[in-house]
Amino acid sequence: MSLPPPPPRKVVHVDMDAFYASVEQRDDPSLRGKPVVVAWRGARSVVCAASYEARRFGVRSAMPAVRAERLCPQAVFVPPDFTRYKAVSKQVREIFARHTDLIEPLSLDEAYLDVTVTKTGLATATETAEAIRAAIREETQLTASAGVAPNKFLAKIASDFRKPDGLFVVRPHQVLAFLEPLPVGRLPGVGKVMEGKLAQLGVTTVGDLRALRVEELEQRFGRWGQRLHELSLGIDEHPVQSERPTMQISAEDTFEHDLLLEELEPHIRRLAEKAWAGYEREQASSPGRLARTVVLKLKTSDFRTLTRSLTPPQRPESLQQLADIACELRARVELPDRTRYRLVGVGLSGFVAADSAAAQEDLFG
Repeated sequence: MSLPPPPPRKVVHVDMDAFYASVEQRDDPSLRGKPVVVAWRGARSVVCAASYEARRFGVRSAMPAVRAERLCPQAVFVPPDFTRYKAVSKQVREIFARHTDLIEPLSLDEAYLDVTVTKTGLATATETAEAIRAAIREETQLTASAGVAPNKFLAKIASDFRKPDGLFVVRPHQVLAFLEPLPVGRLPGVGKVMEGKLAQLGVTTVGDLRALRVEELEQRFGRWGQRLHELSLGIDEHPVQSERPTMQISAEDTFEHDLLLEELEPHIRRLAEKAWAGYEREQASSPGRLARTVVLKLKTSDFRTLTRSLTPPQRPESLQQLADIACELRARVELPDRTRYRLVGVGLSGFVAADSAAAQEDLFG
C-alpha cells in the first residue's frame, strides 16, 4: 500500500520594509516623511539602510555614505542602533512562531516560513501571511511585505512585487506564467557575470532561459546549467530550515586609512583572534561540527571585494594555525603591489561533522 503524496509546500517570505530606517522614523516622529539614511557620516562608512524617501534619490544599502550624501544632500543621517533593531526583530520572530515552528531567518528583517501546516488552523497560506502582517503592524507600528508561493525562491521574488506594505501570491498553476517575463537576473545565483554570459546566448528573461535545451545549458555551465533549467521552471526543493547550521565564523574591520597588503599582518592576526574566539563558542554549543577552511577577505580602496581560501590537509587546530594560514593567503592576491585595502576579514568555514573531518584528514594525511 503506497503512502499518499505529501501536500504541496506553502512558503511565505516576510520582509520588513526599509527596516532600520523605519524603526528610526517610528521612534523619532520628526524623521517621518524625511529621507533617512542609517549610516555613520564619513568617507569610510557605508549605508546600512535607506528610507523610501531616500531611495527616490537612488540611495541604496551598502552604498558608500559619501555617495549617498551626494545623491541626496538633504538626507538625515542617523547612526545605526543594532540593539534596538534586534529587539524589534525578536518581536517579529515571536509573531512568526505563533503560526509555525518552521522559520528560517535570513537576517534581522526577513525570514522564510513554511506554513503548509500551521498552529492557527487558518485555511490558506494567504490568510496566514495577512494575519502575520496585521500583527506586525499592530504590535510594532511597522510594515512588512510578504510573498506566498510553493517554494522559497518564488516566495522571495514575490515579496518584492507589492513593496512596501504589500502581499503577492503565486499559486502553483501560476508559476510558469509568473516567471516567464522576469529578467533572468531575478533568479537566485544569477549575478551580473552570469547575466552577461546568458545575454550572449540571447537570454534576457526567464522565458528565454526556459526555451533553451537543458543539454545546452549543461554543456555550457555544467551542473549549474541543470539548476538554471529547474529554476526557469519554478522548481526548487530546498526546505525551510528552522535551524540553519553555521556556515562561517568571521571577523572583519574597516581601516581609518587604506593600507598596503604588506601592512595587513597585524590586523589579520588581531581579527584571527576574534574569529577563533567565535569558533570556540560555536564548539561549546555544537561540539560535533568542525571547520576545515580558512578564509581571507579583502576590500580595495575602490570597493572591489576579494576572497581567498584554503582547505589544508589538517584542519586548523589553534589560533596560531588560523592566523598563519590567513597571512599566507595574501600571496594568492594577484593585484599590483601598490593596491591599497580599506577592509580585511578572517574567517573559518567548511563546517563538517567531526567524524567526517577525521575521515577526510585520514584520506589526505
